[in-house]
Amino acid sequence: MNQIVVEDQVSVTIGDDQIPCATSGSNEIDSDGLEFVVKNGLAKIQESSLEDFIIRTSFFSGMGQNSGLAKKTKIVAIHKNLNSSWSGKARAQSFQVFSKAVADKCGGDANVKYAWYGAASDEISDIVMHGFSWCLKADGNRDCSRHSISLSPAKFSFDSVLSSEVDENGLGLLLLCRVILGKQEVVTADSNQFHPSSPEFDSSVDDLSAPRKYIVWSPYMNSHILPCYIISFEAPYLRGKKDFQAATDTKSERNSWKPVVSCCSQLVLKQGACGLASFFSIIFLCWMEITSNHPYS
Repeated sequence: MNQIVVEDQVSVTIGDDQIPCATSGSNEIDSDGLEFVVKNGLAKIQESSLEDFIIRTSFFSGMGQNSGLAKKTKIVAIHKNLNSSWSGKARAQSFQVFSKAVADKCGGDANVKYAWYGAASDEISDIVMHGFSWCLKADGNRDCSRHSISLSPAKFSFDSVLSSEVDENGLGLLLLCRVILGKQEVVTADSNQFHPSSPEFDSSVDDLSAPRKYIVWSPYMNSHILPCYIISFEAPYLRGKKDFQAATDTKSERNSWKPVVSCCSQLVLKQGACGLASFFSIIFLCWMEITSNHPYS
């Protein structure tokens, strides 16, 4: 059984003997204004579900609660990538094969994590439909190549929010992906490295003890990264990217419970007594995660 995990501590089973985003879930297809959602048969996650609760909790716990930006950010919808197309199935199967290969190489642990990826809506759409691309649109609509994909760990969602681009209505998209990290090495920001320094390493990070970036080299971007969820969010303050520094130059409160309590209250009301056991265990573990080495403390 596979699970969806908040920094590998809080989990909920969402499939049997399958990768997380390739199987079970609601069959309801809802575009929420996103054409590619319908085209790719993505399944909308129900707001009353534990799966939705965990993703929302992970998202908001990494937003920096005391900055006020969490209050200005709204999750519109969460969709699961079912990998229903032939290319999607191939990428999902490839991810399983490489997970096993890296696990065998690393003594049984492929070091698979959840991570966020933020970009413009067009790029997110292309990734879901076709996979990650070597080419990116640079300034002036020039094409440029890239050597790696940078993702944010589960508790640093705000880093990927800042990497996204919102439309005139403040609507943006994030991917929540499964990432095969294997054995990691440190790569500095000024490095010209474009592949692992030796066959010993599988991916890179900016800091081994407290990573803010997971770096997957381009040759492995479609075998080691599997987009599992598409998060549609509203963040009107991102429409003026020139003011990003001013908007983020605040600290958060270590033990801010407001977004967690809000989500929990909705969950208990909708699921009743049968959800209490999971509810209390999740609350405790969420608290441990949020108050331990919080990124905005």
